[in-house]
Amino acid sequence: MKRIEQNEIYEHLSQFLKNRGVDMKEGSYTRRIQKGCSLLTDAVNLTQQGMEKAKTEIDKRLEQMRQVIHEKTAPKASAGQPPPAQNKTAPIPTTTPNAQAGKKQSGKRSKPASKSGRKK
Repeated sequence: MKRIEQNEIYEHLSQFLKNRGVDMKEGSYTRRIQKGCSLLTDAVNLTQQGMEKAKTEIDKRLEQMRQVIHEKTAPKASAGQPPPAQNKTAPIPTTTPNAQAGKKQSGKRSKPASKSGRKK
């Protein structure tokens, strides 16, 4: 944000009042209004500087915090071995060829039937 010049607020106020039909003539009240506008200008400019410094400091501390989090959560590298590559795709689940959709296989095996259908 741009810095406000020392008499800028007073000039704008004078122009605003002139457009509304109030002409400020030189006198004790105009000097007091001008001094008040000067104090307001100083307050705004100092607040702007303070906010810029605070933003810079917050950004600096936030970056430090991100770095610490990164260091604490990064995978540990083994001696002489690079960290394992991360697979970005999910593994595809495999099904057994004997599994039928929706049926649960029992743990018992059934005996195969003989050709004649009778036991020998």
